[in-house]
Amino acid sequence: MVRDLIETSIRMVKLERTEKVKDRAEELANERIVHILEPSSIKNKSQKNPFEMIFGGGNNNQNEQEEEKDQQDSGLAERRRKVKFQLLSGTLENDLIEVDVEDNTPSMMDMFAGQGNDQMGMNMQEMFGSLLPRKTKKRKLPIREARKVLIQDEASKLIDMDDVISDSIQRAEQSGIIFIDEIDKVASHGKGSGPDVSREGVQRDILPIVEGSTVMTKYGPVKTDYILFIAAGAFHISKPSDLIPELQGRFPIRVELSSLTLEDFVSILTEPKNALTKQYTDLIKTEDIEIVFEPEAIREIAKIAATVNQNTENIGARRLHTILEKLLEDLSFEAPELTLERMVITPEYVREKLSDIAQDRDLSQYIL
Repeated sequence: MVRDLIETSIRMVKLERTEKVKDRAEELANERIVHILEPSSIKNKSQKNPFEMIFGGGNNNQNEQEEEKDQQDSGLAERRRKVKFQLLSGTLENDLIEVDVEDNTPSMMDMFAGQGNDQMGMNMQEMFGSLLPRKTKKRKLPIREARKVLIQDEASKLIDMDDVISDSIQRAEQSGIIFIDEIDKVASHGKGSGPDVSREGVQRDILPIVEGSTVMTKYGPVKTDYILFIAAGAFHISKPSDLIPELQGRFPIRVELSSLTLEDFVSILTEPKNALTKQYTDLIKTEDIEIVFEPEAIREIAKIAATVNQNTENIGARRLHTILEKLLEDLSFEAPELTLERMVITPEYVREKLSDIAQDRDLSQYIL
């Protein structure tokens, strides 16, 4: 949990820092594209021997080579200036260039970490991360796509990762929130003759983190003393008092949530960016049919969902998934054969398709 929190914090801080250096990174990326399109015609002919590389020799030869490059390729700057003008004007966006991109093939260390041995993977990365070079592979991309790759590469060079990690750890420790869902699943039901060792064991594993401890991550130690922990559960079978007393004491504020009302269902169907009504509209649009939900039709759908929840098992907003699927199943199957271009979902259409579910209690039990 804490490691995931740190990863999220680092992504957020890194994204903020990337936005700050985006303009400069784009300039550097364009310069690299210009150098790829118009490379220098003079190659480094002489190579240093190992002693020169270790003791810093061969500087005079390098200076002579640079002077020779300037003399023999005096028109390079002018050619690059012309290429840069074409690049900035957008005339080269579809040209293909070859760039080095990071190879995301999982390494052996990632395989160890992916098998649940997070600590082993972390230690191996710390031991060998600085020794092993970053794997790259060459890809041919259009300039418009290559620019995005190069901007990310240049932005990562402009960002101080040590500062990012330090800021991320501080944010996680001071402003972090960890949400523990389905906490009722680890509560003992109290029906057995002895203690429920497996469930209590999970609770005792969670307890030190909630109480406040230091968790080691690959970015450094993280203290959980000031992280806000929120736990939630349905508690249909068990009760909050079935949790071990130590864990109960670490969640002093208890709130009982009310069932979703008709207005809540209407908000769920209309307000989110990816609301179910919008998803189904886009889905049917693939068959060249535009569907429009009237406001009263949405209220009718919400009313039926609230009624079914009240009469059968209350599963909250999950009820809307199958209610909408039942409402639009005929249209979904028949859409390829229909000739209409626009269909309006009215309250009458909703009542016609869902009246059996709303009125027949036995049938509504099968609508999950």
